[in-house]
Amino acid sequence: MPKYSPILVRLFKEEAELEVRKQHTNGRFQLLKIYPICRWSGDLGPKLQEGDRQAPEGFYTVTPELMNPNSNFYLAINVGYPNSFDKANNRDGSLLMIHGDCSSSGCYAMTDEQISEIYSLARDLFLGGRPSFQVQAYPFRLTPANLARHRNSPNLAFWKMLKIGNDHFETTHLEPKVDVCNRRYVFDAQPPPNSPNPLVFNPTDKCPAFVVNPKIARRALEKKRTDELEYAQLLKDNVPAAPIYSGLDGGMNKAFLAQFPGRVTLAKVLPYASYLPQLPPIPWVDNDGSLTSKWFGTLFSKPIVCDLARTSFLSSVLAGRQC
Repeated sequence: MPKYSPILVRLFKEEAELEVRKQHTNGRFQLLKIYPICRWSGDLGPKLQEGDRQAPEGFYTVTPELMNPNSNFYLAINVGYPNSFDKANNRDGSLLMIHGDCSSSGCYAMTDEQISEIYSLARDLFLGGRPSFQVQAYPFRLTPANLARHRNSPNLAFWKMLKIGNDHFETTHLEPKVDVCNRRYVFDAQPPPNSPNPLVFNPTDKCPAFVVNPKIARRALEKKRTDELEYAQLLKDNVPAAPIYSGLDGGMNKAFLAQFPGRVTLAKVLPYASYLPQLPPIPWVDNDGSLTSKWFGTLFSKPIVCDLARTSFLSSVLAGRQC
């Protein structure tokens, strides 16, 4: 693949992975490298407002002025939040980045070594004369199994909308053309046959008449039908559902857990802080540095003995040292 050819970046929160694709000479984006994400904050779901610690989800466009070589976090790429969809839905926030330093307050944080590579790839395409590149940010890989696990989430309808763009890309490996109308994302839209006028999209107005590129629509529809059948079967089988909120402040790829212990903490912002994580039973008395002190540090600085038959995880945490 040519050095200056376009790239496309895909982010997956739950898997804590950043995927870089590079355009081949045939126009399709091939996988170049998957980077483990060192840290992301908030919970699964889109960013709604300044200060909610949420990392964005959606489709974003990065232009040269959004590149920051002098970041406090080594190097930074502003993803372009809020985009026209976010603004149409009254979402706000600023300075949401992919950056280094493995520290996040609403960003996707990499190691300095990783962001050096990613930043160089982005810089090269701009040096080659390209005006922008696309960032696709997802809560997780939008498989039927993952959607079934998260079927109780209030964000499910939003994620299914993102899945349309995801399916367009995964079935063609072409960058989806993204527009916004009626406060919704629209992908690969083109004027109806014999239409004399170009399409004009207003993010808050009713969508104009359009059709989806037939070559893309056909493949995406086949994938949609296959995925829906698998999803329906998973629901019929009553696969376990994930909790609506994890109760944690984001996540980290398991590749970094030993290197950066304690970076993933309990949620700091409501509503996420009102939900504590679903953990397996753990020993409350640990004089040897076992799970209790590793998870909660000085919160349990003295041995605690709880009758698990009479108390819950939630009540014991809220009571501090009382059961």
